[in-house]
Amino acid sequence: MQNPNDDTEWNDILRSKGILPKKEKEITEDEIVQMVESTIQEKQSKDGKTFDELTLDELDELEDDEDDAIVQEYRNKRIAEIMALASKAKFGSLCEITGQDYVNEVNKAGEGVWVVLHLYQTGVPLCALLNRHLSELARKFPATKFLKSISVTCVPNYPDKNLPTIFIYYEGDMKQQFIGPAAFRRQDISVEELEWMLGKTGAIKTDIEEDPRPKERPKDIFYSSLNNDLGGWR
Repeated sequence: MQNPNDDTEWNDILRSKGILPKKEKEITEDEIVQMVESTIQEKQSKDGKTFDELTLDELDELEDDEDDAIVQEYRNKRIAEIMALASKAKFGSLCEITGQDYVNEVNKAGEGVWVVLHLYQTGVPLCALLNRHLSELARKFPATKFLKSISVTCVPNYPDKNLPTIFIYYEGDMKQQFIGPAAFRRQDISVEELEWMLGKTGAIKTDIEEDPRPKERPKDIFYSSLNNDLGGWR
């Protein structure tokens, strides 16, 4: 007896007449890959998290529960991503340098390395504030090298009027500079504002997309102008 699943002209005629059922479509390799990728994106764990939101320990538990090859594949991918990120996290603190360190720490920082260098002086409130902010940002963005240096030890005879100063370097070349108090907009600049400013240069990859600087209200502008006209008299 002829196999009804064989691809023959006679079987095709019988299928067209409804005598034999239509043959099921074979799944191609590309379709299998697409199904796996779709499953990876859509599949959720028992607590409702997507794969992207799971930790490695949670992926281990999910793999034990379901004996799922897809979970193992995704876990391997996550490990590779974490290792790649860790390889870039070389720094993580605000380090002090002198003029003798400048060439090695800045000009020879290395391929793909961004450097944020703060020139400061002790006793300058804005410099002290920026050093606190930069210490916090150095921990948050360990792939960027954050440095500080007392101005005259790094650049002889550097004018105090130019402080604070921040130089931005990439692969040893200066990309941008912020010189003097006006460049930092106000004496009580927030760490979010500084992060946004550095993010605009490319030195860090920040999630802050809009300028977080507080907007001055029209009333404040009016009274500020009036106060100036009166010479500060109240």
